[in-house]
Amino acid sequence: MPGNTVRILDGNTFVVSEESGDIEATATEPTGLFSLDTRFLSTWVLTINGERLNPLSYDDLQYYEARFFLVPGAATHYVDAKLSVVRERAVGGSFRETLTILNHDENSVELEVRMAAAADFADLFEVKDDQLSKKGEIYTEVESDRLRLGYRRGNFRRETVITSSVPARFDQGGFAYTLHLAANEQWVAEIDVRTLTLGPGGRDLRMGLRAHGAERLALQQDLRKWIADAPKVNSEREDLTTTYRRCLVDLAALRFVPFSLGGAALPAAGLPWFMTMFGRDSILTCLQVLPFTPELSKTTLQILAALQGTRFDDFREEDPGRILHEMRYGETAAFEEQPHSPYYGSVDATPLFIVLLDEYERWSGDADLVRALQVECRAALKWIDNYADLVGNGYVWYERRNTDTGLDNQCWKDSWDSISYRDGTLPPFPRATCEVQGYAYDAKVRAARLAREFWDDPAFAEQLEREAADLKERFNREWWVEDGGYYALALDPDGRQCDVLSSNIGHLLWSGIVADERAPRIAEHLVGPRLFSGWGVRTLAKGEARYNPIGYHNGAIWPFDNSFVAWGLRKYGFAEEAATIANGILDAARYFDGRLPEAFGGYPRELTKFPVEYPTACTPQAWSTGAPLLLLRTMLGLEPHQGHLAVEPRLPVGMGRIEVLDIPGRWGRLDAFARGRLDLRQRGD
Repeated sequence: MPGNTVRILDGNTFVVSEESGDIEATATEPTGLFSLDTRFLSTWVLTINGERLNPLSYDDLQYYEARFFLVPGAATHYVDAKLSVVRERAVGGSFRETLTILNHDENSVELEVRMAAAADFADLFEVKDDQLSKKGEIYTEVESDRLRLGYRRGNFRRETVITSSVPARFDQGGFAYTLHLAANEQWVAEIDVRTLTLGPGGRDLRMGLRAHGAERLALQQDLRKWIADAPKVNSEREDLTTTYRRCLVDLAALRFVPFSLGGAALPAAGLPWFMTMFGRDSILTCLQVLPFTPELSKTTLQILAALQGTRFDDFREEDPGRILHEMRYGETAAFEEQPHSPYYGSVDATPLFIVLLDEYERWSGDADLVRALQVECRAALKWIDNYADLVGNGYVWYERRNTDTGLDNQCWKDSWDSISYRDGTLPPFPRATCEVQGYAYDAKVRAARLAREFWDDPAFAEQLEREAADLKERFNREWWVEDGGYYALALDPDGRQCDVLSSNIGHLLWSGIVADERAPRIAEHLVGPRLFSGWGVRTLAKGEARYNPIGYHNGAIWPFDNSFVAWGLRKYGFAEEAATIANGILDAARYFDGRLPEAFGGYPRELTKFPVEYPTACTPQAWSTGAPLLLLRTMLGLEPHQGHLAVEPRLPVGMGRIEVLDIPGRWGRLDAFARGRLDLRQRGD
């Protein structure tokens, strides 16, 4: 995404525009008004007397609103303007723009104000792939008091309805006003843009969903309550408190409300391409933010359980018990040109579903949810054993069954070239990646606790514990790269190791599958010069054949990845190493005004002096937004223990004092305090 675009969003709806507020969609820039995977406005261009306006400045006031200050004339020969324009914009279930025109002249003026408006109703996949090809009918209906833009293809209908608070002349290309403004007079119009997702009979399928408030006051109140309910973070490092607040606001913005599931919200994956539910992304985000916004975990578990696989479907890669990967609502999904209705092509979401349920209960004490989801948990465990073991050796494997549009790599590193041997060649399918075996191990250990304490099934608990112990023993024997002192990234179907050094070994620590005697070597690698750049841990180690500092999964740094690596290090007692990684990522956040992108370059810190953003990184992105929160938990050593909150701080040198107040959990609300050691070099002592 270009740096000069302005983005506002509210869960299901988002707008990407130019700095002037104009929307003029092109093949290369996903600008527009989007909702539920459809672009409802592709043109929204303001002119006065036929002339485009120039931005003086803009404010993205909150995640759901922005204000643009404009003047006529080209910026290159600006003189004192006699006219200025303010565009105030907000989203919240719909899209509203308040247009204010101010005449600063001592004389009256005649103005022709026009807004060009059009909608191509592009599916988000069509925008992303630059393959716009509509098979239905685009129509425009002009009425005296509104403009209706629409698209229909069978029972699939989408409409954009535009109205104005003051009379306008609507036509096929937009609407216009003829104004006479006296000296120092101002004129205001409120323009309302409603997006309609219509089903059979013309009923709006989103009726009854909880939008986070269609009105600005409701949105303000919702955000205030969201922040007030979260713990308070105070720190001597001002940038840390700024980052924390930015994370809370972005999490509020990313709350996504699916169809037909009671109006509950879960974290959408990220803007602009992934504003929908993802099994893996939503679960990992919930794990990151559990001590701060625990309500997201409960709704995420309930929603994913409701959509758990029940049949065998090669097109959607669905199996009984499998947790979905991605859900879409656009035209290509509706007509099965994409399998995302939903698509189940990931192998990690299913074990992670069990991990989140256990972790959520440990924090919340919500035994009722654990009992309510027993059937879904058992189905997920059956999927791990019966349907994911494609080779028959007890590991979780993947090989896509949808050979047209399914994902090749169904782990979190899902780009086509992310799994390789040391010489850079790619292994055949099926493939098994190391971190997924860790997730499966963790799921069995946690499910054993749930079976014993909540499902009244000690025999099942003992079976799961035996299976987990066997998996750990075999994994440590068969995945260890002897000449490197680390675990292989993956195995091929013949058992040959993909023997590259990668960040995935850090996920093995937080899952607990690493043998204790091997953990020091793993910790050494994670903060060593091949993986650790000074800003964070690279996805692939420097020196590997496919290493590229701006390779998506082959050398770039992912903040989410680092947060789990740090958590894993802390779990095995490597507090100093965890603090080193936390410090690097939190330092990087300062350069992004507290909003960490999806990924940034793996260049050495001493070379670049600042983190280099990945060219097409999503921002905000849910699990990058959650990363600082998990790092806070890791640095303070926050862990639920026998119904209580344990606190064991270990801060980076020079971090100063941190307070986290009103941490919610089964204990009620508790506070945690920590102070880092002084950086004596900076003090000169």
